[in-house]
Amino acid sequence: MISVAIPTLNGAAELDRTLAAVRRQTVEAEVVVLDSSSTDGTPEVAARHGATVHVIPRAEFGHGRSRNRLMELASGDRVAFLTQDAEPADGRWLERLLASDAALACGPYLPRPDASRSVRRDLHDWFARMPEARTFTASDLGDPPMPGPATFASSANLCLARAAWRAVPFRDVAYAEDQRLVLDLLRAGHAKAWVPDAAVLHSHDYRPLEQLRRSFDEARALHELYGWTAPAAPRGVLGTIRAEVRKDRAFAPGGTAASLGYHAARALGAALGTRAARLPPPVRRRLSLEGRP
Repeated sequence: MISVAIPTLNGAAELDRTLAAVRRQTVEAEVVVLDSSSTDGTPEVAARHGATVHVIPRAEFGHGRSRNRLMELASGDRVAFLTQDAEPADGRWLERLLASDAALACGPYLPRPDASRSVRRDLHDWFARMPEARTFTASDLGDPPMPGPATFASSANLCLARAAWRAVPFRDVAYAEDQRLVLDLLRAGHAKAWVPDAAVLHSHDYRPLEQLRRSFDEARALHELYGWTAPAAPRGVLGTIRAEVRKDRAFAPGGTAASLGYHAARALGAALGTRAARLPPPVRRRLSLEGRP
């Protein structure tokens, strides 16, 4: 038995596309949805695609906790995780993830057709750093580990073996449960497979304030997990923004203003996020897109 597991919250339109793509896979799978009390008909959309739907109070959601719950609810020996807005890019997505016998297999994101230039370039550059198909083990971790090909995984596109999960479950953490899982699995002697042709369509174009808050959450998690710290001095931040805007202009034609707004929000959010411990909890909560104190 193979399962596909998806946590949801008010994502009816996105989930409809995602589940339609899941049903077009060459491998038939059980679909399990854990919904955080949506009010837009998301559970009904899931049920229409034949998913088994479980509803929890919104306050019970946690990135690691809810994925552990999905593992408990699913029947498969292998469980592929998506998010409601991560749509398999073709009909062989699941088949390709399952081709590896590693404890965890994961693939990349592709930008949606309407994604902005900055988002498209960001995804292109990040996944261009990744290798061809490869399996990673604990020997590939640096000392100390840092963000990179060996440690990357995303709960929006990964497949987890139940036997490995029983020994190494997701941690009940506020953010970056996927990268923590990779570190825990590798340190426990398991392997992670990178499957570059198992892609999903997954990208976000946030408004500047939302982008700042998303970057705050991401950078805070990376700092907590790896100790990575973003530049905060004005000169360093401005240098980062200028460099990223130049890369956008080299990548594709387009206006400068949108790139400036995107990269300024990312740079400021990263500077604040990697220094979150110095901020009062009410300020952290306001800065966090997830509302994390």
